[in-house]
Amino acid sequence: MPSCPECENELDVEIDELEEGDVVACDECGSEYEVVGVEPLELSRVDEDSDEEDEEFFDEEEEEE
Repeated sequence: MPSCPECENELDVEIDELEEGDVVACDECGSEYEVVGVEPLELSRVDEDSDEEDEEFFDEEEEEE
């Protein structure tokens, strides 16, 4: 089983069922990771700031209309 890069807790996921683009979360620390590769398993931390930037972008579009 893979472990969380942040807190080293085991991630409760089935490696065989993961696909690129899936998001997995650590039950211990709450960090979220996107699967960027399956063989070998590669995880990339989901950056929470990017969600806020996307929301700001949508807000600006609504104001222009």
